[in-house]
Amino acid sequence: MVELIRGLEVDTVRANLERVRSEIARTGRDPAEVQLLAAVKYVPVDELGVLAEAGLTLLGENRAQDLVEKAQAYPGRFTWDFIGHLQSRKVRLLLPHVRYIETVASDSALDELRRHGDASTEVLVEVNVAGEAGKSGLAPEELPGFLARSPVRVVGLMTMPPLAAAPEGSRKHFAALRELASRNGLPQLSMGTSQDYIVAVEEGATIVRLGTSLYRPARG
Repeated sequence: MVELIRGLEVDTVRANLERVRSEIARTGRDPAEVQLLAAVKYVPVDELGVLAEAGLTLLGENRAQDLVEKAQAYPGRFTWDFIGHLQSRKVRLLLPHVRYIETVASDSALDELRRHGDASTEVLVEVNVAGEAGKSGLAPEELPGFLARSPVRVVGLMTMPPLAAAPEGSRKHFAALRELASRNGLPQLSMGTSQDYIVAVEEGATIVRLGTSLYRPARG
C-alpha cells in the first residue's frame, strides 16, 4: 500500500519553491516562464491547504475521482491539470474542474471531447517520444493527423521519458518533444519531474511536474 504524504509544513514547501525557482533562474530561463505544477497523487485532501498557504496555485492529479474530490474541497483555490493515464469515459467528469487534460492520446478521448468539450476546452497531447512498448502516448509521426482530428484546441505536448540513471539521460527525449512542438506550433511543453526538471527546463519546458522535491526538507 502506498504511503500518503502527511505532515507537510508551510515553511518547507515555501523554501523548496524558492529553491526550485532559483535553480531555474541559474539555467538562464525566467522562472516566471516555467509553471511549477505540484503533483498531489499521494497528498491527501486535508493537506492541500498547506500547499495553498505556501504559495502553490497549480496542482496535478493522476486519478479522476481524486481530482474532482480535491477540487470540490477547495473551490476556486487551485488551478487543476489532469496528469494521469486517461480513461476516455472520465473526460466528462474531468472537464468542469481542469484547465488542461495533459494526457490526451486516443481517438476515443477525442470522441469524448467532441461530445463534452466546448470552445474553451484546451488540452495537451501525450507523446511517447522514446517509442517505449506498452507506454501511453502517440508516436511522434502520428501527431499531425491527431491534431487535425481534434475537436478542441491542443495547446501543447506532454511526455514521460524512460527511467534514466541520471537526469542527463532524459535530455534527448525532452529535446525531441520541444522540436515536435515547434514544428506543430504548440506553445506548452509539460515535461520533467523532481528527478530531471532542470534538464527539462534547459530544453524548453513550460510546465514541470514536481512532487517530493517540493514536500520534503532539502538535504544538507
